[in-house]
Amino acid sequence: MPNRTYITAEEKIMPGHKPMKDRLTLALCANASGDCKIQPLLVYHSENPRAFKSHKILKEKLQVMWRANPKAWVTRQFFVQWVNLVFGPSVKKYLQENNLPMQALLVLDNVPAHPPNLEDDILEEFKFIKVLYLPPNTTPILQPMDQQVISNFKKLYTKYLFRCCFEVTENTNLTLREYWKDHFNIMVCLRMIDQAWLSVTTRTLTSAWKKLWPESVAEKTFEGFEPEVPVEEEIVSLGKSMGLVMDERDVNELIEEHSQELTTEELQELQSQQHSGVLQEIGFEEEPEVEDTISTSEIKEILGMWERVSQFVEKKHPEKVATGRASELFNDTCLTHSRSILQGRKKQTSLDSFFLNPAKKTKTSEEKSSDKM
Repeated sequence: MPNRTYITAEEKIMPGHKPMKDRLTLALCANASGDCKIQPLLVYHSENPRAFKSHKILKEKLQVMWRANPKAWVTRQFFVQWVNLVFGPSVKKYLQENNLPMQALLVLDNVPAHPPNLEDDILEEFKFIKVLYLPPNTTPILQPMDQQVISNFKKLYTKYLFRCCFEVTENTNLTLREYWKDHFNIMVCLRMIDQAWLSVTTRTLTSAWKKLWPESVAEKTFEGFEPEVPVEEEIVSLGKSMGLVMDERDVNELIEEHSQELTTEELQELQSQQHSGVLQEIGFEEEPEVEDTISTSEIKEILGMWERVSQFVEKKHPEKVATGRASELFNDTCLTHSRSILQGRKKQTSLDSFFLNPAKKTKTSEEKSSDKM
């Protein structure tokens, strides 16, 4: 929500208020003709959110390729999977249906999730796909998705968010605060992502390629296109209908704010905020069964082994940045769960000890008091 709205001000001081803290990463891709939108890659911090369970959702049926890790980052592994499982099949089908030569060029910027040797990882049946990497530091200037497509998508997403909030508060007894706090979840978010991506127009997509590939746009005429209604105006109108204080500047600031990458400190803070929720969503129901198969000594042993391996790599490996990221990802993805189990057992042991030996605790306290006297 825009910063000047009361719902944002309240959320900043209300503990456990989740929607504002939640984050996901979405990767968008479309062709220069604007008639082939690829299914987005979505990375969330939970593999199986509670909302999926309550709605009996099959991730394979979603309009996005669903992946998860604790920081909601796109990793190289996720990106390669997306290329082979989504991008390749979609492009091949598009070329066949349009009787086009089996040739395709995937244009990428130089972010860490895009492997420099991606063509080596592409499956044999999709070897017709070639990869072109843009020069460093040119993403804001040339990268098609960065030429208003992403910002337009975010504005459309925000419009559908406000429309949903308005319809719910208008047709039910829920206040905006109640809906935002207790009823807005990842399922609602996914529906709006789908709506927003479908609403990105061919005109927007083709215009995005103008700087990188002018010839692909110059041959097209935009005569006959209906002028697009400014999305900001719709958002502001919906916001004011709900009693929110905002204008078009607030909407643009919100979009710009979301386009900025989070710092390491912000990511760490976000991970800390999400930690308890993640454990509840992806581990609580299954944890008792898993714990029965993992002894405390095994957890301590594997954590000790990891500590030695990570220290060795940190000291001896020449690629400090790459190994640091890999080490952090493995630590967050694979070992957080084991640490939480161990921590839970420590707390349980401490509580059991306290309640089972109240006399001993009292005596110890009295002895300490006597010693001080």
